[in-house]
Amino acid sequence: MFNSLQDKLDKALHNISGRGKITEINVAETVKEIRRALVDADVNYKVAKDLTKRVQDKALGQNVLTSLTPGQLMTKIVHDELVNLMGGTHEGINLSGKPSVILIAGLQGSGKTTFSGKLANYLKQKRNKKPLLVACDVYRPAAIDQLKILGEQTGIPVYSEEGATNPSAIAENAVKFAKTNNHDVVIVDTAGRLAIDEQMMNEIKSVHYFIKPDETLFVVDSMTGQDAVNTAKAFNEALNFDGVVLTKLDGDTRGGAALTIRSVVEKPIKFISTGEKMEALDVFYPERMADRILGMGDVVSLVERAQEQFDEEEAKKLQKKIAKNEFGFDDFLKQINQIKKMGNMKDLMGMIPGVGKAIKDIDIQDDAFKHIEAIIHSMTPEERRRPSIINTQRKNRIARGAGRKIEDVNQLMKQFEQMGKMMKMMQGPQGKQMMEMMSKGMPKIPGMGGNLFGR
Repeated sequence: MFNSLQDKLDKALHNISGRGKITEINVAETVKEIRRALVDADVNYKVAKDLTKRVQDKALGQNVLTSLTPGQLMTKIVHDELVNLMGGTHEGINLSGKPSVILIAGLQGSGKTTFSGKLANYLKQKRNKKPLLVACDVYRPAAIDQLKILGEQTGIPVYSEEGATNPSAIAENAVKFAKTNNHDVVIVDTAGRLAIDEQMMNEIKSVHYFIKPDETLFVVDSMTGQDAVNTAKAFNEALNFDGVVLTKLDGDTRGGAALTIRSVVEKPIKFISTGEKMEALDVFYPERMADRILGMGDVVSLVERAQEQFDEEEAKKLQKKIAKNEFGFDDFLKQINQIKKMGNMKDLMGMIPGVGKAIKDIDIQDDAFKHIEAIIHSMTPEERRRPSIINTQRKNRIARGAGRKIEDVNQLMKQFEQMGKMMKMMQGPQGKQMMEMMSKGMPKIPGMGGNLFGR
């Protein structure tokens, strides 16, 4: 996400790296490049100009610092200003109602319906809520069908009224239904248009008036450029919404307009959506996003995603298997499936400091594990349980069954053996000592002792 902006800022900051000290001349050159990078990435010109003016003033005001290189100092200043541009601190959604009513608004094609499903799934899985989805798009039958499909996928009920044409009445009835059926959150998906019009605004204002939502979220397609900012202003004037949701951040987008919205409407960005999977929704943290834009990674979010997939009972079983040298390919498959549930592979790797830049031009598919899985599934249950019995004859059979070369099987076996040795080492005194050292500088995963493989 924000790949274009990341590349341009990286080049701009590279110009001042290696300089012996900060001067008015090299600061002015760098600031000019940063401003150009922001504008090229679709950040509003006035916003970019104000941000770079603050960067310049701070850089020249701190030229006495000698503990950092000019490049490091400038990067920190730009980082801090990006954090401020995106809101400074994280702001959550209001779930104080009984039930809490959340109204979803935005243009057609912005991803409202998909986000509604993701939000319901997020609240169910991570906040232990009992959500109800409400289909209030009476103009596009496909939207109702889509919401029902998402509801089926996530096990969340969808309230709709066949043949009804008044979205305000549907929403009101849905809230009554939620109270009767003990739903603590109501998520109302509304109709969008291809452009802002009076009828659209009057309709959404009517729904807002009748259900009096605890939270109104404006969903914006990150790829729509400066039009997104104008749309946000119009919706905010009509609804005075509470927060912004950025969708399609995994697409080929410059992304700057999405960041500009925060400073224009003065409303926080609350969620970002990066794919079609129901799990592909992240709470928005300005500081973490600034880290990622500047190529610093996002270790905290990576750890949080790992925690979500962590099962303490499974981890204890895995520990015993490792101790007894009984870790097999079935266990390996479980680890792969846990990683896959964490999200888009390139997005995950981009959270590792320094890796994002290295893989920015590499296409990493979500099915990156499919060849490994095919090889493992070609093994017999006994071979998966006891990899040591896999000889050359068995490898040839496995390769044919998976449609791969024997070299691929050999490579997997070698990697599996190396991983087994590493996991075994992590159980010993040296591994525990190393993990203790690492834990001093990294957030510790409760119950996992820091071990990447579930211990």
